[in-house]
Amino acid sequence: MIKVGIVGGTGYTGVELLRLLAQHPQARVEVITSRSEDGVKVADLYPNLRGHYDGLAFSVPDVNRLGACDVVFFATPHGVAHALAGELLATGTRIIDLSADFRLRDAEEWSRWYGQPHGAPQLLEQAVYGLPEVNREAIRSARLIAVPGCYPTATQLGLIPLLEAGLADPAQLIADCKSGVSGAGRGASVGSLLCEASESMKAYAVAGHRHLPEIRQGLNLAAGQPVGLTFVPHLTPMIRGIHATLYASVKDRSVDLQALFEQRYAAEPFVDVMPAGSHPETRSVKGANTCRIAVHRPQGGDLVVVLSVIDNLVKGASGQAVQNMNIAMGLEETLGLSHPALMP
Repeated sequence: MIKVGIVGGTGYTGVELLRLLAQHPQARVEVITSRSEDGVKVADLYPNLRGHYDGLAFSVPDVNRLGACDVVFFATPHGVAHALAGELLATGTRIIDLSADFRLRDAEEWSRWYGQPHGAPQLLEQAVYGLPEVNREAIRSARLIAVPGCYPTATQLGLIPLLEAGLADPAQLIADCKSGVSGAGRGASVGSLLCEASESMKAYAVAGHRHLPEIRQGLNLAAGQPVGLTFVPHLTPMIRGIHATLYASVKDRSVDLQALFEQRYAAEPFVDVMPAGSHPETRSVKGANTCRIAVHRPQGGDLVVVLSVIDNLVKGASGQAVQNMNIAMGLEETLGLSHPALMP
């Protein structure tokens, strides 16, 4: 049985980790930390977990207790993992970080986008970007795994097949993405209030979103050269889900794009390439660790449109984190993650 620790379990990604791990046959949560909720029982804060974690309570982070775990997840705000990661790695445990702390390879670029100095640049070299569909082999031996962001997951999975095949013009990529309100986190903010977010949609961070350099970093590797990407996120009046509408110029009209995508993801348990002409819905992945993709070539022209949907809290965060744990610990990759999506 894998002993699991969770640092920062009071946000949406934290409770989603708890939900998924509650049904994992080979993992048990031993420690969960929160300075603000120290002493509070998990089931009291999250009644949906009654009967699953009745004996588990939040505690102040302690390196010795966390270091005794086989795997420690960080479900914390950006910058928190910097302070503890080095000490925990020294104990021999593995770290799976759901924040952005180790996603970018360049510490200075991280500082520019996150508005603070990088607190552990010496660890970046050993950090592995945890997108299994690209880095599965590196994840197997990784000690420090950076779980991709939600927008980057949906966008990269949608565009990578075109870039790897050298078909898309790398200078002209567009990602038009919509996210549910849970992507903003559990903290109180005016923009997330029902009266503010309901029955409305808006774009935000058009000048530059924190996920932009992460997406570019992954697409650069797939293309083998720097890409030109326009990324525009939108807030939509739903709780969960991301819908990424992706545009790429592909002049070679002889390529069977449907076959290309089906072949690229044929062995991937959590990527579903839908039949030609499909329009995937966010509700079809709600609660599931699945990315559903459809590829279109409107009017048979040079512009290819890829539709990519995920649950931002599952494949876009906690589910992908558990998927990484399974790979790194030598378990069946789908363990604890094979449940279907919720409908309606």
